[in-house]
Amino acid sequence: MESELFNKEFYRALEGSIGSLPQSLREELYRPCAEGCVKRYVLAEQQRQFDECGKNLDLQYEKYGRSPYFFADIIEKGHVYEIGYPTAQCLCPMVSSGMAASSVHCECSRQSMLCVLETLLPDRSITVELLHSVLTGEKECRFRVVIK
Repeated sequence: MESELFNKEFYRALEGSIGSLPQSLREELYRPCAEGCVKRYVLAEQQRQFDECGKNLDLQYEKYGRSPYFFADIIEKGHVYEIGYPTAQCLCPMVSSGMAASSVHCECSRQSMLCVLETLLPDRSITVELLHSVLTGEKECRFRVVIK
């Protein structure tokens, strides 16, 4: 148990330091973890849905945009979306284990979304912005996605 406490304290200190870094460095730090997570759990299913819907993100989100673990709201067809996780608990194993606790860790989720969308839409410019999350005290995690 002492080592578990040490690990949590160490990770919290690390999160604090990461939070003080420029955004570009935070992106670089979280991207490998996000890619690994997405490739393990999410990407194949998102790709299957996208292909089934004729490679049309609006159709995919209309058909699959509501589940206990994911939502996708179409704000402006083909261009602006709000997507996220409709749960009061973070789905990340680092958070559920108690290791990660800072909202700086939401960069991993942002990078995950970018990874999926850049794979589905490789020729498009995509931005993902965190609106709020359970780690910022909200009841859900919500991101704004703009596709150009």
